[in-house]
Amino acid sequence: MQIRESAEDYLETILMLQRRLGQVRSIDVANELGYSKPSVSFAMKKFRENELVEFDDKGHITLTAAGLDIAERTFERHNLLASYLMGIGVSEATAREDACRIEHALSRESFDKIKAFASAYEKTHGSKA
Repeated sequence: MQIRESAEDYLETILMLQRRLGQVRSIDVANELGYSKPSVSFAMKKFRENELVEFDDKGHITLTAAGLDIAERTFERHNLLASYLMGIGVSEATAREDACRIEHALSRESFDKIKAFASAYEKTHGSKA
């Protein structure tokens, strides 16, 4: 299944909200992303159909294994790229904004190389690049 940028953003947001709030509902996602409740409900329906999320009887959203994999991969990309950009002097706000755009366009190969470079740099220099 091909995952679009907006889907990655939704799933990453659900993951972040779960870590911050414990339980997540569609309204939490709408508020966090600044989207309308109907737009989020439509997206959640599609995610449920594609087995990326599940809902309990109280409307709480849980990521399935497949949804969690996408969310964690997107979250890792975002955090590493933002940290890297801040490490080279980009302001935090700009780094986080740019990382959000870059995380979706970057190939797996390029990300893996950046990740390996950042890890090697940190081991050698004791701090992030």
